[in-house]
Amino acid sequence: MTNRERERMTLDFEKPDRGAIEETFYPWVLTCRRFKEEGFPAEIADGARDITNDLVGKGENDNPEKYLPVTWGEGVMRYEQEFGFDPVRRCHFVLPFRRFEEKLIEETPAYVIKQDIFGRQNIRRAGSEIEIEHKPIIEGWEDWERLKAHGDAELEKYFTDEAIDAAYTPLREGHERGDYSIRLNLEGFFWVPRELMGNEAHLYAFYEEPELLHDICEYVFKVYSTKLLRVIDIIQPDIVYMMEDLSGKTGPMISNKMFDEFVGAYYRRLFPLLREHGVHNIFVDTDGDFMMMIPHFMDAGVDGFLPMDVNAGMDIVKVRENFPRLKIIGGYNKLRIAEGPAAIDEEFDRILPVVRQGGYIVGADHQVPPSASIENYRYYIKRLREVMAQCGADLK
Repeated sequence: MTNRERERMTLDFEKPDRGAIEETFYPWVLTCRRFKEEGFPAEIADGARDITNDLVGKGENDNPEKYLPVTWGEGVMRYEQEFGFDPVRRCHFVLPFRRFEEKLIEETPAYVIKQDIFGRQNIRRAGSEIEIEHKPIIEGWEDWERLKAHGDAELEKYFTDEAIDAAYTPLREGHERGDYSIRLNLEGFFWVPRELMGNEAHLYAFYEEPELLHDICEYVFKVYSTKLLRVIDIIQPDIVYMMEDLSGKTGPMISNKMFDEFVGAYYRRLFPLLREHGVHNIFVDTDGDFMMMIPHFMDAGVDGFLPMDVNAGMDIVKVRENFPRLKIIGGYNKLRIAEGPAAIDEEFDRILPVVRQGGYIVGADHQVPPSASIENYRYYIKRLREVMAQCGADLK
């Protein structure tokens, strides 16, 4: 059985030879640093870089992976395989107005203002190491129109068929052999306006500037329904997941009605296209407690969710009771790993019923934090392998 087949059977409520053994997200750089100090091979730890390290344009134009980042995932896969995980090749497709050159905007004795890779201006006061947002990327229609024009120019320059082919085609041979699954990350229709406007302005815009939100989402849909589909045709990702983060610990930040209009409506247009071009599993990445929104996500075509944040109240045992065919990745309380073997075993016991039901790839409910020792993480992986041997055991 290939790694691709095993992952698909795990998520499709079938009985593979064993369940897929995967991590939810690529590793946290601080965790890699700790593991390296505790004996993990330095070359491999350093190769598992945060994706943003590979996305920054060096100057204005000389990074071919500015929007089509692929090669960074090779180091992450090597890192995960060194720990004993099944190989997953992670890649992104970045929207054409979501990368900028980092640069200094203003420096005085009292503060420093810099532009980050997303185009935000952040300020750091004298005597502080903390940067806070100073100015969002857009503050209204005029800024958005300029950003759209910039996006159009970047599309023409960086998103040619030749550039897309060169970026993603190298993944195809190993993927078609089944050596690894491919997990493709996208920014969603709640995520993008929030990133452009900032949290507070975005939430006000649902009431005060709905046309602006829709125009942003229409642009995102245009890019996904054209350039992204070429990527899909090349690599046939096993999982596409949309970053949204539209919930907090006490619940969603928008109503179900607003979700249906400003997010779900675009899913209903995009997801059928993705499926027509070969995407099998569509997931949403959202933190917080979003239980009340799950039916709306599913009605819009979502197959499953990750990372299912335990400390925000997302108990996957209860979720599965309410939604028996919902697919899940994550759901294991990452904080328990640092507590040692007894706590690790206890957490596996909690989620074992869902493992036995199938449709579930166990993983940390976000990146494993640097509070976890490499010894405890290796124990977690050992137990993960044992637990995933029971994948689908309760299926008839």
